[in-house]
Order: sequence, then C-alpha cells, then structure tokens
Amino acid sequence: MTEFTKRPDGLIVPAGINRRGFLAGTAALGIAAGLGSSLVGGEARAQEPKRGGHLKLGLDGGATTDSLDPASYSGSVSFVIGHLWGDTLVESHPETGAPLPSIASSWESSADASVWTFKIRKDIAFHDGRKLAVADVIATLKRHSDEGSKSGALGLMRSVKAIEEKAGDLVLTLTEGNADLPLLLTDYHLIIQPDGGVDNPASPVGTGPYKLASYEAGIRATFEKNTADWRSDRGYVDSVEIIVMNDTTARIAALSSGQVHFINGVEPKTVPLLKRAPRVEILQTSGKGFYSFLMHCDTSPFDNNDLRLALKYAIDRQAILDRVLGGFGTLGNDYPVNENYALAPEGIEQRAYDPDKAAFHYKKSGHDRPILLRTSDAAFPGAVDASVLFQESARKAGIEIEVRREPEDGYWTNVWNVQPFCASYWGGRPTQDSRYSTSYLSSAEWNDTRFKREDFDKLLLQARSELDEAKRKALYHTMALMVRDEGGLILPVFNDYVNAASASLKGFVHDIGNDLSNGYVGSRVWFDS
Repeated sequence: MTEFTKRPDGLIVPAGINRRGFLAGTAALGIAAGLGSSLVGGEARAQEPKRGGHLKLGLDGGATTDSLDPASYSGSVSFVIGHLWGDTLVESHPETGAPLPSIASSWESSADASVWTFKIRKDIAFHDGRKLAVADVIATLKRHSDEGSKSGALGLMRSVKAIEEKAGDLVLTLTEGNADLPLLLTDYHLIIQPDGGVDNPASPVGTGPYKLASYEAGIRATFEKNTADWRSDRGYVDSVEIIVMNDTTARIAALSSGQVHFINGVEPKTVPLLKRAPRVEILQTSGKGFYSFLMHCDTSPFDNNDLRLALKYAIDRQAILDRVLGGFGTLGNDYPVNENYALAPEGIEQRAYDPDKAAFHYKKSGHDRPILLRTSDAAFPGAVDASVLFQESARKAGIEIEVRREPEDGYWTNVWNVQPFCASYWGGRPTQDSRYSTSYLSSAEWNDTRFKREDFDKLLLQARSELDEAKRKALYHTMALMVRDEGGLILPVFNDYVNAASASLKGFVHDIGNDLSNGYVGSRVWFDS
C-alpha cells in the first residue's frame, strides 16, 4: 500500500514519490481507503467548511433532449447532475490526476495488469435505502459494456473481457494489460446504479450526496441533501438548484444580480465586465479540455487528407487564443493531449498559421467549392466568433468557409457527431488511453472525427498494456503524430476553464480533471455566511 504525508498547505500527497511514480505505483499496488476529500488542495480547505444554504448554479450546456441515463451524458449540465446524485468506483486527485478510492476502497492488479481486484465498500446505501452490493457494480459495468448500450463509456469498456464477483470482491479481467484501469473507472458515465440501471436507466437513484427532487430537461433540476450520505466531507449545502442558462448574457446578469451563486462557461471577453461587479470572483483553472473543429474523415470532401491539412494550416490559432479566449489557454497542435497528461508527447513541431501551405494542400485536394462549417454558442464560449475568425484566415488562403450558426438547443444531438464539419469542445479525460479510447478508437461510440485506422488501434492497445514508461511514451508520441497529420481534428487551443462565483461561495477546487471542479462543484462548495 502507498504511504501518504501532509504538506504544510494541508494537501495530502504520496510520501517521497513524484506524480509519475504515484500513477505507476497506484496502478501496481492499489490505494488505501478513507482519503476522501482530504486530498483537496490546502487553499480550498484553509477555512473550516460551513453547512447549510441553498446553492444556485447557472449553467451552460443543457438541452431539452437531455436524459438522466448516465450512459447518454454529454453536456455540462448532465455532467454536474450525475456527480450530485451518483458515485463512480474510483475518483481522481484534483492536482495530480492520480486514482483515489470511492465506492471501491482499494484495488490491486496482477503482474501484467490484466486482472484487477477491487474491494467494494460494504457501508453504502442507495437513496432508496437498498444496500449497495458487488452485484450492482457488476450490473452497471456490464450495461455500459453492452454493444447496444450507446454508452459514452463503451469505448473504454471494450477491453474488459469478464466482470465477476469472487470472494466478495469485484474482479475485472481484461483482454490485455492496462495500467490505467482504475482511472478509466472514474469516467462520469459509469455511475453505480441499483441493478446497474438495467430496468430503468434514467432513474437517478444513486449513492451520491444529493437526491434528485425535480427535473425538467434543459430547464432546471433541484436536489435535496442525502442525509444518509456515506461520506461526511462533502455536500455542505442543504439543497442545490441547477438552472440551465445557455445564454452568456443571462448567466452574467444572474450572477451579478445575486440570482445565482455560480456560473460556468465565462467568455474571456466578459471577464473585465464581471470583475467590475461587486463581490464576484473569477475562477480560472488549467486543465485538459480543448476547443476544436471536427471533420468526418469518411465523408466527402473531408475524406481527402490534403483538404484536411489545408484547413489545419488555414486556421490562425494565436488569433483565436488572443481574441476569443483572451489568453485564457494555450495553443493546440491538432492532437488531443497537452502537458497536463502523464507521458505527454514532447518535441512535436507546433503547427502555425500558414496561408501558403494551406493554399498548396487545398489546390492539391482538387476541391473548389464553399465548405460548410456549423457552429453555435453551445459548442464552446466564443465558438461563433472563433468560426468567423477561421473563415477570415482561410479566405487569405483562397478557401471559402460558409459559417452556419445552429440553434443551441439540440446542438449536441443534431449537429455534433452527426454533421461532417462543426465546432465542438472536449473536456479532459484521466489518461491518454482514455482520451484516445473515447473518441479515436475505431469502434468508439463517440469517434466524432470518424478517424478509423487499424494501425492506430493496434498502437493504442500496445500502449495500454506497455508497463515500460519510456516505451509507452514513445507509442503515444507516434499516435499523436498520426492524429495530427492524418486525422480530422483541428485543435487550435486548449482552454483554461473560466467560471465565476459569488465571493460568499467558498471551497471551489481547481481540478485538472475537467471543468466545474471535475463535475463536483455542487458538493464541494459552501457558503461563508
């Protein structure tokens, strides 16, 4: 078992081990239970949390087509809703991204990381009073592994060959070794439900800190405290209300006037305005998420790699970083991994805006007609402005892009992963393996660029089971180049997460895992007065 020590700032960290060593060590040895949110950074826990109050979150990223079935979760609102009512087997450290106990109290693997044994807590009850059992965990994982499930986690679960209970423990047998398995089980789709949610997938009965009280898809959701919650170090407010506010102006007005206590998706150009508002704080977090434009590699005209390269050279990344993000981010390079990931590729030349190269590849592609780009404010903050900038920079290379603004409601159902060229965003994933498995593995449900390459799939599986870090890093480097040079992803920027809150709201945790404190914002914050 790994030993831990407390830093002067209050953060609990592995004793005498760096981040990379921690990731490797926890994978091989398992982790002790009972750490909970004591691993939250010292700044967030500098004050003793206070309990009580009604928390109002004004959130972008909800639609009337949303479902309560965790398998279908995709937008920010569903992301937060799931973390309020449910728990996953494993969680991740907000600063290092290392795996931490949740419903699973500890775990260990075979020497080749192909068989994993998880100890499941015996002191947890679902909201309806039923005791959580290993059978519920098994049923949940099997549901998301079913080829007919359409689960967002299906790509992650395809390597699991057997899901069993042995001697009271959960045992997962994989088709090949995977040192990252505990982190894959942090995926927000894999919320543990009674009987796996098989009979009623959209039933929000879980083990989380709050119980769903009411729900109107795309409008509002309310929650009441789960007084029987199995953890005492979360869920500080008495109730939570999520109000869907897809309009940026509406969110800013609601926070500035005190109608809500927290908003997400703050556009950088509005930060100066918010800073002038009394008792409003800007919350900026570096993470793994990115803003992007997606081309379907199997759909004309994007099935031509020269056209894809033309568009990649035709985008002015620096202009988008400066003018759309206001500097709140870093440049992207057309592969979905940055330095916040362990074993991130190094030494790959940064692709720059080059109208001449864009024109060369465009001419070589043989395409000579306008290219339709679908965009929406729902895609990411400033997506419409970024699309217009893309249009302008491409025009200098002789490429005509037609920008079509789509309705926000239904964008993630009717446009993303449906139309062949659109604006989009992705939040972070725990590991490079899960990042690629979610949307670049040929069989992934969310392969939203239709990048389907047998040679890439083989590299992914090889890296997954490679325990030598140097060899594994080399494989990820090769994979990044393949996606960068031959894929359908145009990734101009990795965005910092920019949220805003009332100054009375305390405890917000800057979590590199994903936006909105990795989805846990509702159960981590409290009111100062």
